[in-house]
Amino acid sequence: MSFKIVGKYIKNINFRIPNPKSFFLLSKNIANYKINIDIKSNQIREKIIEVETSLNLLPIKDDFEKIETKIIFSAIVELDNNLNDKTEIEKIILVNVPTQIYPELRKIFIFVFENSGFKDVNINKTVDFQKLYKKRKTQ
Repeated sequence: MSFKIVGKYIKNINFRIPNPKSFFLLSKNIANYKINIDIKSNQIREKIIEVETSLNLLPIKDDFEKIETKIIFSAIVELDNNLNDKTEIEKIILVNVPTQIYPELRKIFIFVFENSGFKDVNINKTVDFQKLYKKRKTQ
């Protein structure tokens, strides 16, 4: 393998329900939200990259009180010394690392919802990051 994850942690978590009305309406309005995944990277040192994968709910409509949810999960990745192919590095950042850490990220996100009184949160168990990568390349 041309990389290894040497560390991972929750970099930031935001879960805000502004009032009781929003809390009670959320279970009815959960269909008015869509899941958004974003991936960013930062070079820490040569051959060491931080990959930030964020997961949040975004409202589809603006005509109701919104909750704010976002988690940023950071993975510290060490690349092999002989890896210099930019396309390969891009695939590691946008496909391989998110695929490996997504189950843990999803578990944390659902944990926060469930412990806030929402038992019926349905977030896909898997995400095809390869498909998202190919879609991004064609745009």
